[in-house]
Amino acid sequence: MIAGDANRYLTCFPDCYNYGTKGDQMAVSKEFSERLKALPEYLFLEIDRAKREVQASGADVIDLGIVDPDKPTPDEIIRALQEAAQDPANHQYATNYGMIEFRQRIAAWFSNRFGVELDPETEVLPVLGSKEGIGHIHLAFINPGDVVLVPDPGYPVYRSGTIIAGGEAYQMPLLEENAFLPSLDKIPPEIAGRARLMFINYPNNPTAAVAPAEFFREVVRFAEENDVIVCHDAAYAEMTYDGYTAASFLSVEGAKEVGIEFHSLSKTFNMTGWRIAFAVGNAKILAGLAKVKSNVDSGMFQALQEAGIAALTQDLSEFRAGQMAIYQRRRDLLCDGLNAMGWRVEKPRGGLCVWVRVPHNLGSSAAALDLLRKAGVVVAPGVGFGKHGEGYVRFSLANSEDRIEQAVKRIAPVYSEWMRKQS
Repeated sequence: MIAGDANRYLTCFPDCYNYGTKGDQMAVSKEFSERLKALPEYLFLEIDRAKREVQASGADVIDLGIVDPDKPTPDEIIRALQEAAQDPANHQYATNYGMIEFRQRIAAWFSNRFGVELDPETEVLPVLGSKEGIGHIHLAFINPGDVVLVPDPGYPVYRSGTIIAGGEAYQMPLLEENAFLPSLDKIPPEIAGRARLMFINYPNNPTAAVAPAEFFREVVRFAEENDVIVCHDAAYAEMTYDGYTAASFLSVEGAKEVGIEFHSLSKTFNMTGWRIAFAVGNAKILAGLAKVKSNVDSGMFQALQEAGIAALTQDLSEFRAGQMAIYQRRRDLLCDGLNAMGWRVEKPRGGLCVWVRVPHNLGSSAAALDLLRKAGVVVAPGVGFGKHGEGYVRFSLANSEDRIEQAVKRIAPVYSEWMRKQS
């Protein structure tokens, strides 16, 4: 999901509404709250408008902008949902902490996958998609004026959640020369002293970078020294290539004392619309998140939890291996094609996107608009993920090999034109 969702949808509604009874009407203020007005503008509106214009002209558009799996959810999971939905016991309110059976299954899966033991009673919390959990964790620990350390470029919810909670976001630059890892030693002491939360995300969106265990150890040391809560967004932990396996932040000594980790079934099992995810780790931190959730939602539909149990219980290794083989072929097709035309692209070892630097002096928004209007290919401009994303575009792998191959062919003449102008 990209920046400014609120702004995107608010444009669909009139400025104010009139309510009335028996002909009497009362005007309602159209002023949004200061926090809502402080949310960043939707930087992709121009791309959206241009996409609609291109489509309206009858042109074929290939969308490599959104990272949303294009394959169906495994049948085993769908059947589990169907059966659970038939059970009247699942039609009532769920508990905010989730079914103990689901939490036990999460703990068992986590132990098997990462070698980290979790108490399903206190160290596991289902959330309505990792976005919901990430957005709400700020409300549990941030007071007005507190600092939240957010990666830049990064998932926009890290920053928007900070604004909604009244906090101050401090951008940690993710730079290519540092393998897209934040330089924690460059965070000013006065900022570190005011920081309450830190977000990290590996495999990373949008850069597709991966993190070594030493980086996680460095994060633990920083958190201990500055009394900072660490939130590791591991939504892409199962999406890896070339024999690489992503580690859990919680597998590092001391990590459970300072932080939590968010995992999602969305990308792993093609379940983005199902909104099944979980947070694990420090019991006190999770208790804070659970208290917020108990006041704003009524828990996850129990039939969905049953489906989550099925996803984490059944042997779907063959399905997952097949999925990653598909994504790896797409990655190779895209990267090899871009490199063949002269672009310098490294094949990522994780995630579902490819982060590419555009030619010198060509901004990310200008490049994205050019590719859309001249090639009919949608990509995400890097600046939409933060100011340090300027100069990059993000390609999604959530489209077929045939469409990616077509996109590469269409992009080639546009790239040649860029290079002629650069010379």
